[in-house]
Amino acid sequence: MIDYINELRKYVGTKPLLLCGAAVILLDSQNRMLMHHRLDNDTWGLPGGAMELGETLEENAARETKEEVGLTCNDLQLVGVYSGPQLYYRFPNGNEVYNVSVVYLCRDFSGEIVVDPAEGKDARFFALDEIPEEISPPIRPVIEDFLKRRNEFMA
Repeated sequence: MIDYINELRKYVGTKPLLLCGAAVILLDSQNRMLMHHRLDNDTWGLPGGAMELGETLEENAARETKEEVGLTCNDLQLVGVYSGPQLYYRFPNGNEVYNVSVVYLCRDFSGEIVVDPAEGKDARFFALDEIPEEISPPIRPVIEDFLKRRNEFMA
């Protein structure tokens, strides 16, 4: 996908692109949320990223989770679709995007946390009342919405 986006960037430069992608809220048995410390902007976020050509959103969510934090999603439940000005983001390199993010909840996952050093510094579970303050800007509205609606998703 990076090649596809880089090809588009040859024509539009850093101007805004509309990007569709997926993110996953992983909750462990203690209802703690997995947060991924991103390298690109030194903030915490959720596993996720841009959709690849020909990929379903569920495949996108599972692939990004596996690539970024080493966990396999065994089941995904739709949380919501997020878009609009609050999901606009300007990367440190100047590239601008308007994200359309489809967010899933995963409680059934397997594997060990292994952070891809090309994408992140750390990944760990946080109690919902101890989520880090330094959240990636386009993920902040997603997490805020989930926390407001958490009772819908608690087992």
